Amino acid sequence: MQNLESSPRRRPLTPTEERALAAIDEPALVRCLAELVRIPSVTGSPEENTAQVWFSEQMKAHGLTTDLWEIPLDETRAHADFPGWEVDRTRALGLVGSWGKPADEAGRTLVLNGHIDVVPTGDPKQWKTSGPFDGVVADGALHGRGACDMKGGLVCNLHAIAAIRAAGIRLRGRVLLESVVGEEDGGLGTFATLLRGYRGDAAIITEPTNLQIITACAGALTFRLGVTGKATHASVRTEGVSTIEKFFGLYQALQGLEARRNAPKNPLFLRFPLPYPLSIGTVRAGDWPSSVPDELVAEGRLGVALGEAPADARADLERAVAAACEADPWLRAHPATVTWFGGQFASGQIPTEHPLVGLVRDAHVDLGGAEPEVHGAPYGSDLRLMVGLGAVPTLHYGPGHVKHAHAPDEHVPIDHLRTVTRGLVLAILRFCGHD
Repeated sequence: MQNLESSPRRRPLTPTEERALAAIDEPALVRCLAELVRIPSVTGSPEENTAQVWFSEQMKAHGLTTDLWEIPLDETRAHADFPGWEVDRTRALGLVGSWGKPADEAGRTLVLNGHIDVVPTGDPKQWKTSGPFDGVVADGALHGRGACDMKGGLVCNLHAIAAIRAAGIRLRGRVLLESVVGEEDGGLGTFATLLRGYRGDAAIITEPTNLQIITACAGALTFRLGVTGKATHASVRTEGVSTIEKFFGLYQALQGLEARRNAPKNPLFLRFPLPYPLSIGTVRAGDWPSSVPDELVAEGRLGVALGEAPADARADLERAVAAACEADPWLRAHPATVTWFGGQFASGQIPTEHPLVGLVRDAHVDLGGAEPEVHGAPYGSDLRLMVGLGAVPTLHYGPGHVKHAHAPDEHVPIDHLRTVTRGLVLAILRFCGHD
C-alpha cells in the first residue's frame, strides 16, 4: 500500500484481479439489494432481526461462514462504554460472515462493515418515484428507504467477496463481513460485535460517501433541556412566567455556543459551513391555549469536534446554559436542567496518510476513476467505535450521496454500486493477499 503523500498513478490490473472483477454478478447484486430494501428494517423494529436472518442466508449462499447470535441486551447496556440508544429493544441480533483462511492461519484480516437498520420513512406521500419499501429500479438508480444509507454498501460488501470466491481465488488472509443493527440510534450492533471479539487489521465501512474517502467523523450527543415557568390565565399573562419566552434566551445562548465551537477551522471540514452543528429538534410546551405555559422540554443534538472528549463537549453546553440562566432573574432562581440521553457518538479519525487510505484510493484510480477526495464528515458513525474501542484503522468509502439518506425518494445509483463493488474486490485482494 502507498501513502497519501505519493501521487497516484493508474497501474495495470493483474490477471487475478481481472478474473475476480469479471466474476461480479451485477444483476444478482441489484436483485439482492432490492429484496433487502423490501424488508422494512427500521431501527428498533422486529424487522431489524428479520433482515439479519435473511442476510445471513445470503452470506451462506455465497460460501461465507456465519455467526448469527442473540446480543445480550442487559449485559451490553450495562457496559461502561455502551454508546447508548434511542429506541428500546427487547431483542437484537449480531451477524458476522467470514471467508478466507481460518483465523489462526490467516495473514491480514480486512473488515467490511455496514448497518442493516434504516430510519423511518416520514410522510409516504412525499415519496414520488416509488413507495418507501418497494425497492424498484428507475432512472439508473435503486429506490427505497435504506438503499443509500446503507443497504447498498452492505450488499456491495457481500458481492465483492462473492466475486472473489466465484473466481476460484484463495486468500492468504481473511475478510469479515459485519452486518450490524442499531447504528442509526447509537451503534449497538458494532459495539456488540467488538465485545464478541471481532477485530481486523483494517476496516472499510461502506456508508454513502459519493465515492469519496472519509477518514474522520465528528461526534453527536443528544440532550434534553427542561425549563420551568409559572402558569396563569392568558388574560393576565404578565402575572405568570412563560417558558417559551425564557427558552428564547436559552436558544440564543446555544446559537452563540454553536458559532464559537465552529470558529476553529479544520482542513478536513472546510467544505462544511458548520462541521459541528448544534440543533434543536423538538420543543414541547404548555397544555392549554389560554394558559401561560409553565413547562417546556426541548431536545437537540450537539456536535462533537474531532479529538474532543464527549465529557468536555457536554460540559461546554452545560456552562453555556448555566451562564444564560445566571443572566435572567427568573432562570437564576429556577435554572434550566440539562440531561443527556439516547445515542452518544464520540468523534473518530485516522490520519489521512494512513496506508488504508492509499489502498482504497489506488483501487479506485486503477479502475479508471478520478482520484477520490479525502475529507471528514459532520455526522457520527460506527467509525468512532472501530477506531476508538476496537483500535481498528477504519474509513468510509461507499455508494450514494448522503444528501439522499433519510430523505423521501432515497436512492443509490447503480453505477455507484458497480464502482464500489469493483473497488472492494481490489482492496480485499491487495490487503489480504492471494495465492
